[in-house]
Amino acid sequence: MADELSTTAQITSDLRAQIQDHTFGPGALLPSEPEIARAYSVSRQTARSALRALEQEGLVTVRPRRGRIVRVPPRRAVRDSERHQLEKDNAILPEEARGKLGEAETNLAMSIHDQKFASRYDIIPAPDELATVFGIVPTTPLLRRRFTSTDPRTGNLLSDSVSYIPKVFVEANPAILDERNEPWPGGTLHQLSTVGIEIMKVVDEVTARMPSSTEAEAWDLPSGIPLLFCRRLSYDRAGTLIEISDAWYPADRTELRFVTPLKPWPDPPQKRKK
Repeated sequence: MADELSTTAQITSDLRAQIQDHTFGPGALLPSEPEIARAYSVSRQTARSALRALEQEGLVTVRPRRGRIVRVPPRRAVRDSERHQLEKDNAILPEEARGKLGEAETNLAMSIHDQKFASRYDIIPAPDELATVFGIVPTTPLLRRRFTSTDPRTGNLLSDSVSYIPKVFVEANPAILDERNEPWPGGTLHQLSTVGIEIMKVVDEVTARMPSSTEAEAWDLPSGIPLLFCRRLSYDRAGTLIEISDAWYPADRTELRFVTPLKPWPDPPQKRKK
C-alpha cells in the first residue's frame, strides 16, 4: 500500500510539473488512464488516483467524450462596493460614454463585447419570498430579467444574475420591458432614470452554498469550491425598494471588496491630553 501511494504521488507530481511548465498548456488533453498506466508500469486504478488528485487541486477538469484536460484559468471577478457610485455617475453621461462602462466591465475588467452576453425578460407574479422582501402583495407583477455571460474561449459561465423589479415602477417606459434593447448603455441605473427613479442606497447581502452538479459543470468548478450568493437591494430617495438582484460567484475566482465611507462628525473633537 505504501509503495502504491508513493507511486501515485510521483505520477501526480510529474504531471503537475508538466502542467506548470506548460508541457501540457491550458486546454491540453492529458494522457489517458491506460497510457499513464503503461508509461509508469502501474495499474489503471493507480493512474486514475493520480489524475483525480489533479482534479481535486483544480488543475484538471473532465470533459465528456474527450477525457481530462488542463483547466483554463478562470477570469477573476472583483465585486467592489465603490462600483455602485461609478455606475450611478455613468448613468447620466451621454449614450456614447455610457456604453463604455457597465456592471460586466466593472466586475470582470473586460468589455461586454468580449463576452457572450445573453438576456431573457418575462413578467411573473411575485412569489411569497420576494413579495415579503419588497413589502408588496404576493402575485404583484414583477419584471424578471436573467443575465448571463460566458467566456468564448471555454464556454464556461463568467456571470449569472437575476433581477426583479415591480412592473409598475418601469412600465411608463415600454423600452425597459423589451429584452431586445439589451445590453442597455448605462445599465439598470440609466433605465430607472428614464422613469424618474434615482437609486440612493444599495445593500449587498452575501452568503455561500455548495453548487449542484449542473452548476459545477457550468462554472467549471473544482470539487469542494462553494458558490457565493449575493443579493443586491437597491432603494430610491424615499427608501422604497426598487430592485432585487441575485447573483452567483464562484469562490475560487471572486474577490469581495466593500468600501464604507464614514461621515465626518459635525464638530471635530479637540485633541485629548494624555
